[in-house]
Amino acid sequence: MTRPLTILAFGLLAAAVFLLGGCAVGPDFKTPTAPPAAGYVAGAHTAATAASPDPGGEAQRFVDGLDIPGQWWTLFRSDDLNALITRAIANSPTLGAAQAALRQANENLAAERGSYYPSASASAQSERERASSASFGGIPGLPSAFFYSLNNVTVNVSYTLDVFGGIRRQVEALQAQADYERYAFEASYLSLTANIVTAAVTEASLRAQIAATLDIAASQRHQLEILGKRFTAGGSSRADVLQQEATLENTLASLPPLQSQLTQERNLLATYLGVTPAEYAGAEFRLDSLHLPDELPVSLPSKLVEQRPDVREYTALLHEATAQIGVATANLLPQITLSGSYGGEATKASQVFSADSIVWSLVGGVTQPIFKGGTLVHQRRAAVAAAQQAAANYQATVVTAFQNVANTLAALEADAQVFAADAAGERAARGSLTLVQVQFKSGAASYTQVLTAEQTYQNAAVALVKARAQRYADTAALFQALGGGWWNRTDVDVNAKVNATDCCKGSQ
Repeated sequence: MTRPLTILAFGLLAAAVFLLGGCAVGPDFKTPTAPPAAGYVAGAHTAATAASPDPGGEAQRFVDGLDIPGQWWTLFRSDDLNALITRAIANSPTLGAAQAALRQANENLAAERGSYYPSASASAQSERERASSASFGGIPGLPSAFFYSLNNVTVNVSYTLDVFGGIRRQVEALQAQADYERYAFEASYLSLTANIVTAAVTEASLRAQIAATLDIAASQRHQLEILGKRFTAGGSSRADVLQQEATLENTLASLPPLQSQLTQERNLLATYLGVTPAEYAGAEFRLDSLHLPDELPVSLPSKLVEQRPDVREYTALLHEATAQIGVATANLLPQITLSGSYGGEATKASQVFSADSIVWSLVGGVTQPIFKGGTLVHQRRAAVAAAQQAAANYQATVVTAFQNVANTLAALEADAQVFAADAAGERAARGSLTLVQVQFKSGAASYTQVLTAEQTYQNAAVALVKARAQRYADTAALFQALGGGWWNRTDVDVNAKVNATDCCKGSQ
């Protein structure tokens, strides 16, 4: 083939690629639309929670469309909590693994994009051979053997024409996989920070429960001393003394489980920080050191699917599955390849690049699958089924997201009501116990009344602590249910090559 004909052949092939380049078989992915829900619950949710005058009883206002800060936990106004989460973000092996998975996905994507371009390789070879004259039929007069050298230098170029878009669909699938890893990182980040807040609240609750139990035990011990004196003076029975001793011991027996839970919670925080329990030396959290956020965001339902990392994960998985249908479809169609080589071949190395030593080839090939036992057809059907499964999983994730928000909103309203009732009950129980203890000293009340009042107050004091802690925990759960404000976050470089989208910023 002459040089003009060679150029013409390449030109025709390039034109075919240009004309067919926009064609990619398989369905084009479209992001599912958000559910048309106007709210999270039937009817309108309350504008604010109930309030009580006790510490931790402040009312919380629900603000529709309020944006969520990237570091939402700072709303609890605890320097110790902020410092702990900062350490965890820097040292968490879970986040480290998620970042590595994202980098891997990005590199796989970049590697696959190389398929858009021709591949070229160069080779050089030098050989020395001895050939027998027998290979020439044993012609008389020829020497019995021949010795010769052969030197070869070649550049090889090959290119697969992506006529039906199979390569583009594969790149698209890997892009979706990178998107998935991006939001998997955000989901890990959100879980880590929310879990730390919850663990810190639980630690504070346990410390408060231990303190309340110790106060109750001190009161019971004092009551036992009074009973002992009255028994000595003949004013009380031995049974009353023994009953009070049993009550005190039962109260003290409730301390070890609380202390064990406290230790386990501290160990859990150590795990979040990526250190062993022996290495952990975090601050001691107490309920009084935490501030209950006054305003709580209620994101628009139409924005929830954009904000939740898990929904974005399943969107990416659906995108990947859709692209794989195109890959499987392209595998059913002809595969067109172009290859060529150019080089020199000579018996002397100095002559390899001479005009007479030039060798070249140009090969075009078409491969059409004819029969593979139905493998390719079934692979495409499997890809379609995988996309249907991904669509169903996406829908289930969206429904669960709405359920999470609705449940948390209901819990926050109920928490405030429970806290107000428990606070009133604790005040009444404390006042009743004080009054009965005074009456018992003067003989106006029986020991049974004192015992009943002690048990009532003990239960009320612990219930109040738990109710207060629950308000903090469910507040953190709401931020987590709404996505955690990752679109406003600037504290971690996830090394993402995919667009981190600000679709949510400023659009609440």
